[in-house]
Amino acid sequence: MSLADLTATELVARYRAGDLSPVEVIEDVLSRVEAVEPRLCATYALDPDRARKAATDAEDRYRRGEPAGPLDGVPVTVKENIATQGTPVPQGTAATELVPAPEDHPAAARLRASGAVIFSKTTMSEYGMLSSGVSTFHHLARNPWDLTKTPGGSSAGAAAAAAAGYGPIHLGTDIGGSIRLPAGWCGVVGLKPTHGRIAVGNPYPGRAIGPITRTAADAALALEVLSGPDRRDHTSLPPLTVDDTELDLRNLNVALLLNAGPGLPVHPEITAAVTNAAHTLESAGATITEIAPIITRGMLDGLDHFWRVRSAADLAALPEARRAKVLPAIQEWTSTAATLTQYDVFHGYSQMQTMATAVDQAFAAYDFIISPVAPMAAFPADLAYPTGNPLEPFEHIAFTVPYNMSTHPALTVNCGRTTTGLPIGLQIAAPRFQDHAALNLATWLESTFPTAWPIL
Repeated sequence: MSLADLTATELVARYRAGDLSPVEVIEDVLSRVEAVEPRLCATYALDPDRARKAATDAEDRYRRGEPAGPLDGVPVTVKENIATQGTPVPQGTAATELVPAPEDHPAAARLRASGAVIFSKTTMSEYGMLSSGVSTFHHLARNPWDLTKTPGGSSAGAAAAAAAGYGPIHLGTDIGGSIRLPAGWCGVVGLKPTHGRIAVGNPYPGRAIGPITRTAADAALALEVLSGPDRRDHTSLPPLTVDDTELDLRNLNVALLLNAGPGLPVHPEITAAVTNAAHTLESAGATITEIAPIITRGMLDGLDHFWRVRSAADLAALPEARRAKVLPAIQEWTSTAATLTQYDVFHGYSQMQTMATAVDQAFAAYDFIISPVAPMAAFPADLAYPTGNPLEPFEHIAFTVPYNMSTHPALTVNCGRTTTGLPIGLQIAAPRFQDHAALNLATWLESTFPTAWPIL
């Protein structure tokens, strides 16, 4: 196995044992990136020199027996909309002025304080509003399992990098599924934690930051480092308390959600894989109960209306020359905002709370809710939306977006392959603050459905 493919937990153990150096590891990761990146287009602002310096510093700390933190010497990437000092934040669009960020975002700062080696940013879709890698700024990101397919979005580069072995930990952001959708389509673990668990710096309803990794254990390690309050985020929570409670499947009540209600129909292969995972849990002692849809068409459409107006207002504030550079699909979507009344907008905004209430009620009798991550496997890379229609932008997020609105933790773990070899993601949602419980269940499932990695 290449050093680039080792997990973070394996790397830290070997660093501490003295039989592996962070310098060796970053060189192997950079070699992997150099070999694969021309086809994958997952990175932005790759910085080998700074990475080598950070790895050398980590090596010196281990020699002295003074590691900076739990991720010292571990290669990581950060999605480009998570600011790192000195690097512009284009937000996936050519319409953004490229101004170097004045300081590290809270999550990036925590990684650096722990000694993590941030060697690159990763690409994202236009303004983070697409579940694909389509962008007017970045080259088109592609899925390592099939380069004709999308890795998903908006954390496109992060998920592609995780599956391709660009080191073990990659930070993404999620406001409607932007961590879990690409993680599911790339066959990796993607955690959207409890809202506030990781400080986002620019809080907004539903917005979250979380790790994309190859294993649940690495996601848990990253969460340990990243959690805690920050003065720049008034919604941030106290530090995470590590929960070592052993998972007992015999005492679990698990809801199985196979029909999201609104949105695209679920492909039979997706239904079969998620149902098989549910049966596997049931065979191990869990009680599985299939439940009716949690959200309604009106909730999803209301959210679309509100976000449409909000995005239209953002674009309207741009100078005309910059606004003209925005992806045409986004322009078409926002162009309809003027047809909505103030009552439509208020109703749409209220659907965030209505959706949150519906999710909270669904958890009344269950320890977890499991479902597909998306109704289909990865779609063609050059499509902005799986529907191909900018006026139907949310038809694939009905399984993921409710947990953004309700603030519950939710993650994806691989549970199978399509007949064409594409990954199928299973979503695990848990009660608020039960991030570790969701990670423990993901650990059990990933041992049951092991993943081989793509060869590029």
